[in-house]
Amino acid sequence: MMLLRAVLLALAASLFGAVAAAEGVTAVDSVGIPVSDLNRAEAFYTQVLGFANLSEREVAGEAYERLFGVSGLRLRIARMRLGDEAIELMEFRTPRGRPLPLDSRSNDGWFQHIAIIVSDMDRAYTRLRQFKVESVSSSPQRLPDWNPNAGGIQAFYFHDSEGNTLEILQFPPGKGAAKWQRRDGSLFLGIDHTAISVASTEASLGFYRDELGMQVSGGSENYGTEQEHLNNVSGAHLRITALRAASGPGVELLEYLAPRDGRPMPPDTQAPDHWYWQVNLRTQVPAALLEAAISRHTPVVSGALVALPDTESGFHGAFILRDPDGHASLIEDRR
Repeated sequence: MMLLRAVLLALAASLFGAVAAAEGVTAVDSVGIPVSDLNRAEAFYTQVLGFANLSEREVAGEAYERLFGVSGLRLRIARMRLGDEAIELMEFRTPRGRPLPLDSRSNDGWFQHIAIIVSDMDRAYTRLRQFKVESVSSSPQRLPDWNPNAGGIQAFYFHDSEGNTLEILQFPPGKGAAKWQRRDGSLFLGIDHTAISVASTEASLGFYRDELGMQVSGGSENYGTEQEHLNNVSGAHLRITALRAASGPGVELLEYLAPRDGRPMPPDTQAPDHWYWQVNLRTQVPAALLEAAISRHTPVVSGALVALPDTESGFHGAFILRDPDGHASLIEDRR
């Protein structure tokens, strides 16, 4: 009987997951980025990178405390746009949270960045140097031609005003979305994806593909001196898997095959901590996704779908999930 019950529970979890994935998330709405000083961060993203400031709001109260699982929360959010894509800069006024570890590396479990596409790497790099940004990469790196999926891509990692890692990236002809090849005079074109460090690609696919319904859109295995200098990680050897919803930027899984010494996300991580990012995902079927998460034992930070008291956010309710490595996804009720 116990074996039969276990089989039935596994089948139920699989069914819930299949239903959720069939409908799943419809779009990656934006990426939430932690900041300690919203005014300073807004100035950096607008003046250095050409983002437009769309809106700013401050939220507090019981509903948002339940959503983020944080008591006494007061949060300022600035929505910024670059091209067709958006980010949300998040400053937790209370509680203040812990700072990003100064020795953070690209293979640590809390690592996340956004990839900003540029039309001219040399011009973009020169501009960043003019603003004296802090580099992560030694210099822009051109990935080698022997790599069929990544060869010819140029990339460079750096820090924003808050210490978050960002990437500028230029696709060669024939790679990336067609819109990234436009030459209309713009230097910074938009956001292709957000990338997250994962311990196991298979486990993460179980969340983003099987549970949320995103589709695998590509992948590569990157290593060599160019990758080491890009990530500033000696011996870097990555398995990269790209996923997408129907619209919005993608989500890239970065599994370090070597070195394997990256530190895991602290298990007591909360939203005010300055390494906390979140991917904001739209859905028409929040109940199905929530049921699938519960059946698969995915951590539900909010406990349930939380009705929100304001409409400035553009959605009526939401809940937050944690992936197998602790990265956060805010699921927006867009019915």
